[in-house]
Amino acid sequence: MIIKTFQVKNLYPNKQSFFLLYGENEGLKKEITDIIINNFRENVLKYDSEEIINNPDIIFSELNNVSLFENKKVLIINRATDKFFSIIENLLDKNYEDIKIVINAGVLDKKSKMRSKFEKSKNLVCIPFYADDTLALTTLANNFFKKHKIPISQENINIIAERCRGDRKNLKNELLKIESLIKIKNKVTAEEIVKLTNLADNFTYSELSDHCLNKNLKKTTNILNENNYSYEDCIAIIRTMLFKVKRLVVLKENQTKNPNIDNIISNYKPPIFWKDKELVRSQMKEWDLDKIRKLMFKLGEIELSIKKHNSNAMNILYDFIISQTKTNS
Repeated sequence: MIIKTFQVKNLYPNKQSFFLLYGENEGLKKEITDIIINNFRENVLKYDSEEIINNPDIIFSELNNVSLFENKKVLIINRATDKFFSIIENLLDKNYEDIKIVINAGVLDKKSKMRSKFEKSKNLVCIPFYADDTLALTTLANNFFKKHKIPISQENINIIAERCRGDRKNLKNELLKIESLIKIKNKVTAEEIVKLTNLADNFTYSELSDHCLNKNLKKTTNILNENNYSYEDCIAIIRTMLFKVKRLVVLKENQTKNPNIDNIISNYKPPIFWKDKELVRSQMKEWDLDKIRKLMFKLGEIELSIKKHNSNAMNILYDFIISQTKTNS
């Protein structure tokens, strides 16, 4: 039978033993799996489906190995596909009253034998998981920032949620980063949050900003051409560049008092990561103080222009980035 995620708690104390969790939202899957585990309070054993397919005796031995002191178990089978279906059919022939089996699968189409079996049987539980919409992710993020009393604009929250690509697992990972920063610093700025929450697929935000500031036209153009940026991406890129430009302004101001660039970079707070020091050194040589200050104000104008003309955001960003890369400092 098919049930929604919010209906899981209503199953107890019913005796469903088999659960199929399928879909792309790994974060929500984890939450539902935890509910199943916490409510039944069994020993939890995890297996990879390929491990069992290659050696089916593993799972049958485990299911038959029930002791007087350990008579309840939850078996979690990860990365299940239809290749696992024959083993499931063999398991269904047995009677395992005190054992729950949670099968975690990826996206399954309507032709899937495993999905069809679980959907049609009243004794089997089938739970589909779809990507979180932006509203769900922004609600989770809003609750986090309210709990920690961090002032942040709704726009920045929307950017963070958008970059999580519909999975609350990604969002929670980003919020954990912010929570760790809170323990170190009493106050966290919106700029720090946007910089901190660069996900793996968005690493080009920082790269794009660095290559632009270093006047590397070839690499800058390659990054722009190889990525299909959204409106939210364009805002995030501008914010990332603004962070780097503000840092550069402070460094250049310090250079008027101390000509030793290496010393200035080493003493900057918060510390500049060692991998970025060469990039920052190059940027300090490329820009004079007056022009980097003008660029800082120009970024604010570009962000405003992107917000006013969001349907043309990519063209505005592209033209601005290329013009700055070509400009002689």
